[in-house]
Amino acid sequence: MRSPLISPSILSADFARLGEEVRAVDAARADWIHLDVMDGHYVPNLTFGPALVKALRPHSAKLFDVHLMCSPVDRWIEPFAKAGADILTIHPEAGPHIHGSVQAIKAAGKLAGISLNPGTPAKMLDYLIDEIDLVLVMSVNPGFGGQSFIATQLKKIEAVRKLIDKAGRDIRLEVDGGVNPETARQCVEAGADVLVAGSAVFTGGAGAYAANIAALREGA
Repeated sequence: MRSPLISPSILSADFARLGEEVRAVDAARADWIHLDVMDGHYVPNLTFGPALVKALRPHSAKLFDVHLMCSPVDRWIEPFAKAGADILTIHPEAGPHIHGSVQAIKAAGKLAGISLNPGTPAKMLDYLIDEIDLVLVMSVNPGFGGQSFIATQLKKIEAVRKLIDKAGRDIRLEVDGGVNPETARQCVEAGADVLVAGSAVFTGGAGAYAANIAALREGA
């Protein structure tokens, strides 16, 4: 099993200092940078748009892991691709033709991810698994940071891992929501290889980020 990658979610960062925060987690040995885009429609919260992603792009060469919690999602694929996203992850419920949305991401030259909400079954991937590069299992309901881990999602992580292994493709399995050193271990044991963490990373100020990320790796 590959060592899990750590993708800090800037949703928990200091929004008044986002460029500095991105540089800080980059220096603290984050593997990816996770950007949660919420539109106030698909989820009951509003975060930021492509302009902010473009503004942050010069602050890190790390992979920008952009999670689009937007509906309808298709209109946002090209703007975020042009802004500097490397992965665009979308929800099956966020548009009428999920396969076409995945094709649009690929046509934009980006890696394509599918996110599964706590109530969305792994079976949703049956006819998409051969087209995608990442599966994101949400271990909280999307829309807000700081929520508690939903333990029932561990069975879904296991189910998705089986689908990925059967497909025989290089597909990352990511988990987002309530990830800390303890739940990180549970997620990795279930088959995850990318961990999104917000408050578990952005606690204690920039001087603590390296230790926080190391604790997640050690826990996993």
